[in-house]
Amino acid sequence: MKLGVDTLVELLKAAGEPTRLRLLMLLSSGDLTVTDLTEILGQSQPRISRHLKLLAEADLIDRYQEGAWAYFRLKQDGGNASLIRILLDAAEDSDPVLQRDRDRLAGVKRARAEKAQAYFSRNASEWDELRRLHVNDADVEAALLKIVGTETVEAMLDLGTGTGRILQLLAPRYRRAIGIDASRDMLSVARSNLDKEGILSASVRHGDILNLPLDAGDYDLVTIHQVLHFLEEPELALAEAARMLKVGGRLAIIDLAQHAHEYLRDEHAHVRLGFSHSVMAEWLGRQGLTVEDVIDLPPETAAGRGLTVTIWLARRMAANAEKLQNQPLVLTGSR
Repeated sequence: MKLGVDTLVELLKAAGEPTRLRLLMLLSSGDLTVTDLTEILGQSQPRISRHLKLLAEADLIDRYQEGAWAYFRLKQDGGNASLIRILLDAAEDSDPVLQRDRDRLAGVKRARAEKAQAYFSRNASEWDELRRLHVNDADVEAALLKIVGTETVEAMLDLGTGTGRILQLLAPRYRRAIGIDASRDMLSVARSNLDKEGILSASVRHGDILNLPLDAGDYDLVTIHQVLHFLEEPELALAEAARMLKVGGRLAIIDLAQHAHEYLRDEHAHVRLGFSHSVMAEWLGRQGLTVEDVIDLPPETAAGRGLTVTIWLARRMAANAEKLQNQPLVLTGSR
């Protein structure tokens, strides 16, 4: 993308100050808060906030709110972002100021990882118990990779991202991705996991998957992994997912097949006891999506208590999908 002289001058002015250049370098390594940046750079919060404001006005960084916290990251798309990345790539790695910033950034990320691991450890026993009920995670992931295929995905959205595992798994397939989750604790785990894997093309945000804070029709692939059975009205989540898709975009749903294990309602907060192929196809059809492929993965063991995992892949084919989405939604049962 080519930029005019005036735009180039304004961008260079925005980046051409030592603190702002250091901020851009740090934000190229992932999502950080004002508190993180204040700790790393050793400058006052008002000063850091003022520099961030100037960078945001120049459209060089993204800002998004997560409760009381605001997160910042280097902008991923557009001519402005391309120019800044050229400047950052020209920086000398051995520069003592930048090296000190990287060391302090590593300390911030270590603290973030320790906090995330503490939360994960407190809940690991429950998650492990649920995993034992259905097919091995590695088999599910292999099936998902197969059904999604090797075609490069420009923009991906993972709803109910949890630990960010799907963002990690599909990282070689997408150019940019966002994960949405309602749990700030889980977002901390996801950020830590993305940091460990060095994945810079994905970010995570706090949000309600029934009312997404994102632009419609912007994504080539949307994934929903083991989320729908926790929802009172899963078809509303499907409607939001469909709204996010470009025409021709795909929706991959990984969830439980229909079952009769009532105890999961009380012991693990499951609201829906899985989903049949017919019900899922009906819900997706209401949103202008056509099911292209289905994979059932039955459990290997679990002594009669096992759960089958199903992967549905659907595509938004209809050019009039917006019209379908604006029709009154008729809620149906899953059994």
